[in-house]
Amino acid sequence: MSGARLYDTIGATYTVTRRTEPRIAEQFWAALGDARTVLNVGAGTGSYEPSDRDVIAVEPSVVMRAQRPAGAAPCVAATAESLPFQDQSFDAAMAFSTIHHWHDPIAGLRELRRVARRVVVFAGDTGDPGRFWLTRDYLPEFADLQAGRPSLTELARAIGARMEPVLVPWDCADGFFEAYWRRPEAYLDENVRRGISVWASVGPDAERRAVHRLHADLASGRWAERNRDLLDLEAAELGLRLLVA
Repeated sequence: MSGARLYDTIGATYTVTRRTEPRIAEQFWAALGDARTVLNVGAGTGSYEPSDRDVIAVEPSVVMRAQRPAGAAPCVAATAESLPFQDQSFDAAMAFSTIHHWHDPIAGLRELRRVARRVVVFAGDTGDPGRFWLTRDYLPEFADLQAGRPSLTELARAIGARMEPVLVPWDCADGFFEAYWRRPEAYLDENVRRGISVWASVGPDAERRAVHRLHADLASGRWAERNRDLLDLEAAELGLRLLVA
């Protein structure tokens, strides 16, 4: 399912759990440098759009566009792979947690590079599912979602980007997939899961099985025993990166 169709289906409650995390936003906005005009591709409801710059948003999902708040940047219905802008129209192009939904990520990145002098992308390195306990112990199907997709290294190479690690704070305000690494009980909440596209992508059977096993392991103390090294961490390295070109 394309990103637009997926979010037309699951995106109606997206704003309940998906909010800007200030510490990640600070790092992301710093990577934009002195850019004054910014194109936000796969913009969703407008999280992480800098308020002190001139922003144009691109979002293919009508459901997500409808949830953009009053006063948000103007939003164009388009896809990353075919941006309706002339070459070098913007100081910077940004994409936050969206590239995994693009039909052709490399083509999309090259489009960002075409229309902007600087590119900043927030994405995850999915090459090691064992890095995160949720994919390691409960959602082996996650690895199947990545089959045939370009690696983060290949994506960076396509636009000559450097990679900058992004740590996930334990109390992350943005409820993306890895956000609750130290709050495992959150994944038992259906409202939390509905704001994370992975759950819809793996399907209801895998979701039910994973939630059932996690619930049992939390009740028995097995989760805490397996992951006791996480319990005192303030932030975790879970493979999230900024690609900056």
